[in-house]
Amino acid sequence: MTAVERQVVVTITPDRLPALRRRISAVLVTTQILGGLGVATGIALAAVLAKEVSGTESLSGLAPTATVAGTAVLSMPLAALMTARGRRPGLVLAYLIGALGAGVTVVGARIGSFPLLLCGMAAFGAASSANLQARFAAADLAEPERRGRAISLVVWATTIGAVLGPNIAAPAGRSVTGLGIPATAGPFLWAAGIFLISALVVAVLLRPDPLLTARALAPAEERSPAARSLRAGMAAVAASPRARLAMVTVAVAHTAMVSVMSMTPVDLAHHGAGIDLIGLVISGHIAGMYAFAPLMGRLSDRLGRFSGIGLSVGLLACAVFLAGTAGGSHGQTAVGLFVLGLGWSAGLVSGSALLTDSVPQPARAAAQGLSDLVMNASAGIGGAAAGLIVAQASYGWLNLAAACLLLPLAALALLTRGRRAQDVPAGD
Repeated sequence: MTAVERQVVVTITPDRLPALRRRISAVLVTTQILGGLGVATGIALAAVLAKEVSGTESLSGLAPTATVAGTAVLSMPLAALMTARGRRPGLVLAYLIGALGAGVTVVGARIGSFPLLLCGMAAFGAASSANLQARFAAADLAEPERRGRAISLVVWATTIGAVLGPNIAAPAGRSVTGLGIPATAGPFLWAAGIFLISALVVAVLLRPDPLLTARALAPAEERSPAARSLRAGMAAVAASPRARLAMVTVAVAHTAMVSVMSMTPVDLAHHGAGIDLIGLVISGHIAGMYAFAPLMGRLSDRLGRFSGIGLSVGLLACAVFLAGTAGGSHGQTAVGLFVLGLGWSAGLVSGSALLTDSVPQPARAAAQGLSDLVMNASAGIGGAAAGLIVAQASYGWLNLAAACLLLPLAALALLTRGRRAQDVPAGD
């Protein structure tokens, strides 16, 4: 046991755990609001900015793809840091890298360098990684029967910042035009400042560290350093069919969401929508992603993780049908994007809870980092392909491709559930 863990054992008694859980949740909720604001403000016009700088629509999908790729690449190093040092150092570093990336993005837009823009967007993705990892920090000390709700509370908190972000993208852009910065790059300058504040909040207030606390309170046999390694995390996932299903669920839901969402602003612009309308549609989509997360968490805890996964598949299927057949109907596109967000929320909450349930406590941080790596790598590939599909075919074909991803997920969920006698709601 490390010195930090010994100190936790001394200071944290069972009767103090409820208050500690509430305080850690409050800190995570605060950072999610800030982080969600920063990410959403920047990402709302990422594809449009990439089109302006590159001069071609076929490369517009590379900006959100670079962000997702950056999130994926940084997932495992951040997981390794958290495995060794706890959640707090990993989250602080992720927000700092995100702030640096936002600044580099502004510079790339200012000088018209598309490669530099993509490098900045990749580093910007670290902030997304911090927001995603925060959901697992919420589950570190949660009771097994309440993990879905603990995760969903942190996911829900992103709603405030994420919905506000796209709507302040236009004024954020106008605020920097006097500096010679393109209006579509202005939101990234604002995001840099927001991420710095997020890093400060985590560094000062996320004490004691939830992951280190959970380890310190775990049985003695679960405190072996070898059981916490990245290799142990990978082995734990490989040994559990439910953990594998959880990873596939999160990856497919995220890939379908990122692919369709990233190209929706371009399709809306094709049909005459302005920046304000695009921001409104994306805000509705983000509301679907985050605002109903507590409902998804409650359903996951009460009805079972498999039921949550089934709900995700159904919602995503409805969403791509609505968006893919909308044509010039901005209202139908908005509804489709809202439902797309709901499907993503159900998949992320249920899949994350199932993954946490399915691997031993010492290996969880590594397994969670692996899950985020797979999720974001898959979405990065999907985002890159999305721009090409829309350029060569249409937005409707992109939604059809997203629908095809749902078929193997549904088959795997049925196969995995068929191996169990019944779907137990609380511990699913």
